[in-house]
Amino acid sequence: MKTRLISAAILLPVLIIVLLALPEVVTAVMVGLMAAIGAYELLHNTGLVQHKRVNLYCMLFAFLVSIWCHADMPQAWGVLGILVLLGALFGEMMIDHVKLSFEMLAYCLFAALLVPYLLSSVVRILNMENGRLIVVVPFLLAFLPDSGAYFAGRYFGKHKLAPVISPKKTVEGAIGAGIVAVLGMLLYAFIMDVAFTVEVSYTAALIYGVLGAAADVFGDLMFSSIKRQTGIKDYGNLIPGHGGILDRFDSMMTVGPLTEVLLLALPVVV
Repeated sequence: MKTRLISAAILLPVLIIVLLALPEVVTAVMVGLMAAIGAYELLHNTGLVQHKRVNLYCMLFAFLVSIWCHADMPQAWGVLGILVLLGALFGEMMIDHVKLSFEMLAYCLFAALLVPYLLSSVVRILNMENGRLIVVVPFLLAFLPDSGAYFAGRYFGKHKLAPVISPKKTVEGAIGAGIVAVLGMLLYAFIMDVAFTVEVSYTAALIYGVLGAAADVFGDLMFSSIKRQTGIKDYGNLIPGHGGILDRFDSMMTVGPLTEVLLLALPVVV
């Protein structure tokens, strides 16, 4: 626990500076690097695909997805990139179809396309109007529920939520996650209202908290199920006390895109 707190104390200020002070392209690069490392963790560290060149293709493409989102490049460039990736992957399979199966290529597409695109929701949110203010929202909804779930589960947890996938998670913890997420969103809406003099919707903030907590729990369980099936404890050890990128930012894969949709359909800043 001490190691986790020290890591958070170091990384949180860095994250705040990158999101709120540095040029937006820095965030895109940071997210791209996270996506590339995540692709490696998902393919190599799980043992699903241990093919050096293929892993390199996926890492490179995962990085470029974030840059593509930042630059708001034409759709044609994205399609061209996918065709190049498919050509590289299937080319490798044709060269050595014994060691590289179609099932492995499906894992590669998940790691190189879907995961980075979901994670890059942060980049797309930052490009929105009032991006510097609202880009904080997905991080609040991804990190605050974890704290609520931990303390509620520790002191009140009795009923297992998903005993096979994640034995430590409880129904009480999930409820605690929802309460903390709602309170956190209402507080942040108040801060935006008072400190930044923008008009906010407290109703939207409440809805964000409820749905965000649910997405947080689901994202955590989703990537935990992959760990259980592949027999690993953590995706990596890059972040002391937390594990790998996918261990720390697994819930961002669901919370980020959900926040993006909510910001478009039900803006918290009106």
